[in-house]
Amino acid sequence: MFEPLLRSYDEKRRAELVAAYMAVEYAAEPVAEVRFAALRQPSLRRTVEEMLRLRGRTLVRSGKAEWISGYRDDVTAELGADPDCVPPVEDRAALTLVLIHSVAIPRAAGLLADDSWMSPYPATLEELRRRSQLPVGELEGSLRRLRTAGLVAQVKAGGEEAGGFVPGPQFHRLTPAARRRLQEELILAAGPGSPLAAAIRARRRGQEHDRGESA
Repeated sequence: MFEPLLRSYDEKRRAELVAAYMAVEYAAEPVAEVRFAALRQPSLRRTVEEMLRLRGRTLVRSGKAEWISGYRDDVTAELGADPDCVPPVEDRAALTLVLIHSVAIPRAAGLLADDSWMSPYPATLEELRRRSQLPVGELEGSLRRLRTAGLVAQVKAGGEEAGGFVPGPQFHRLTPAARRRLQEELILAAGPGSPLAAAIRARRRGQEHDRGESA
């Protein structure tokens, strides 16, 4: 599949490109570009991007000099429209609770950057049980499935700190557009009656209207 893209490179460069591709595709966390020549050099990084594009993926920058791969936004939209790719409603509810209590509430308190989905403020199991309408067994089953999928991570208690659940490593793979969409969905879930939620709904209606007219 990658031969047309790699054909013009010598053996050393080909090895560097394949190594960078494998790293961003299979690492659990973003990889530092200093470790991979094909991520440090813009021209080689563009080739890595093209390699990923052939698989429906794209490069996602994390911080100033770290990279990981994620689905392209157009591929994400197609997958989201496929019922077989959508997690069960119980899992989505459990994930929403984790995001609200580990990200949205700390962010509202000014403890997290607006575009960050990584959090050092875990949602405790007791809090999730108290806030959820799911039976305890279903909630814990959903959390196990979300952990397996890399959508949540469990943080053990240390010292006087309470353990709990935070967003998992898959959140590193969100593109900027996907992060914005998720942030809007979280606002709609956590504060559906807020002025910000009303503004989001109004903007989306306007976008749908514009698309309908252009069609």
